[in-house]
Amino acid sequence: IVSRDGYILTNDHVVGGADRVTVRLTDGREFKGTVLRDPRTDLAIVKIDAKNLPAAEMADSDKVKVGQWVVAIGNPFGLTNTVTAGVVSGLSREFAVPDADNPLGGTYYPDAIQTDASINPGNSGGPLVDMNGKVIGINSAIWSRTGGNIGIGFAVPSNTAKYVMEQLITKGKVIRGYLGLLPEDLTPVLSQKLGAKEGALVESVDKGSPAEKGGI
Repeated sequence: IVSRDGYILTNDHVVGGADRVTVRLTDGREFKGTVLRDPRTDLAIVKIDAKNLPAAEMADSDKVKVGQWVVAIGNPFGLTNTVTAGVVSGLSREFAVPDADNPLGGTYYPDAIQTDASINPGNSGGPLVDMNGKVIGINSAIWSRTGGNIGIGFAVPSNTAKYVMEQLITKGKVIRGYLGLLPEDLTPVLSQKLGAKEGALVESVDKGSPAEKGGI
């Protein structure tokens, strides 16, 4: 729960395929939930008609450091409100989770927080919090050959979640900028070949794109 008036942050893969969503609070109350989705970041908002709820505080994920202690909370294998502890193992991890029902699809995470706090099936959508209890990420996936935890879990950073949440609440969808070009890192070899000391190499520009109209 991220706001006192009933906004709940979770993963899109948790609620995206549901015909209806029911939210049960720890005091036993149940509410019908309305879902706002952003499959691209695997995030979703569930809105319930409730007031004066206890809400989690979101931290600045840009200040997260490798090695700091964190706690993951979730419902692994249906075990409600399970808490596991670990450290931040890495930052800005890029990885993809294939979709078994769609060989050409799946979910791509371009900037995930890696942690060795145990994350298992059922942890998705739960918070990854720092030692002050502030949310630094949304537990989203694990890397595993067996499907069980082996100490490599991933969370969507809280700053990404805050941006997506604000857009979903105010606009009903996430509006993103579009350049229309394919950049490539300027390696030392390319730098010497092109005689450029800094910048990025533009591999291609889409016809009619903002990049083309802007003269790139």
